[in-house]
Amino acid sequence: MTDADQSDSIGSPDSPDADSSTPETYDEFAASRSDPRFTDWLRERAGDSWDDATAHRLTRELAADELADDVFRQYLVQDYAFVETLVGVFGHAVGTAPTMESKSELVSFLGVLTDDEDDYFLRAFDALDVPQSVYSDPKTTPTTRAFIDLLERAAGQGGYAETLAVLVPAEWVYLSWATDAADAGTHPGESPSRFYLSEWIDLHAIDDFAAFVEWLRTELDREGAAASPRRQRRLEQLFRRTVELEVAFFDEAYELAPSGDSTATATSAASSHSTDGSSQPGDGRW
Repeated sequence: MTDADQSDSIGSPDSPDADSSTPETYDEFAASRSDPRFTDWLRERAGDSWDDATAHRLTRELAADELADDVFRQYLVQDYAFVETLVGVFGHAVGTAPTMESKSELVSFLGVLTDDEDDYFLRAFDALDVPQSVYSDPKTTPTTRAFIDLLERAAGQGGYAETLAVLVPAEWVYLSWATDAADAGTHPGESPSRFYLSEWIDLHAIDDFAAFVEWLRTELDREGAAASPRRQRRLEQLFRRTVELEVAFFDEAYELAPSGDSTATATSAASSHSTDGSSQPGDGRW
């Protein structure tokens, strides 16, 4: 399958809010930089959505130990549902990765997702009084379903580059907000008192995770720079849509939790669409 074939077979996401101050093409971006990275171009093209995701109210309140338990409970149950798909997409990436070294890196991270992180989820659910029946068979929200659809279609209908285009922002966003939380917070050097908050930060701020995200970026830098302009545009759309859905995912935790309020709504292109079934975030447009 050619670059163009892979790009066209997935469909075109309707996500019009790219940052107009960043060059529309990677070639233009690279020409204006002494050491250009494809992933830097993608991040800049995500515009305000990147800042909305990495400095979201949820992550700020989490770092400050001010996040309501019912909001985090709502968020964590949906994240656990999402992780099952994430594991499958990383598994798909193992199969399409171009070298044994790349395959090995991805397999190692799969071990983290299915071991360390899964252990965290189970302990957190127990502390938050989430019944097994709820987290083992959750009722997924519109944003979670849109996120799952995005990952599955990018992996199933694209190639290695398309898979990386959704995995990189999904992991990079978490590294960014968790690093900020670990470095700053309300009381620098102190962690939230609730272990399920402090450990959630730690899991995404440790050196091993930072090194893995940097490796993922390097993989996408190489694949993206070598892609045709048409395919680069497709990768940019996938990356940007992933970031938008990260924002909507955080927003929805407030919207659906009993203590939630209306202040979290419509902070992203993804969450500005109705969730009554007529226009769910991501459905048919991601």
